Amino acid sequence: MRNWAAAAFLVAALCSDMHVADARTFGGNDCTDDCSGHKAGYEWAERNGVTDESDCSGNSTSFEEGCQTYVQEPSRGADSDDNGDEINDE
Repeated sequence: MRNWAAAAFLVAALCSDMHVADARTFGGNDCTDDCSGHKAGYEWAERNGVTDESDCSGNSTSFEEGCQTYVQEPSRGADSDDNGDEINDE
């Protein structure tokens, strides 16, 4: 019984670590999937020269957070998440 409990704990710990490793962020904000909403908001803010976070309104939280990230870090770029993984335009 003790070996079973230890094995179950190990499997749960490994699965938990895998989930955390898969989480993506953009500008410190959690991405819901592929960070494409954050990228879109960042690129929109860049195209429109947004300099104030109060101008970052949109139809989604991720778009607004992407816009806010541009205001905070205009030299960051929109092509990758915080881990440096490329954001695809699918």
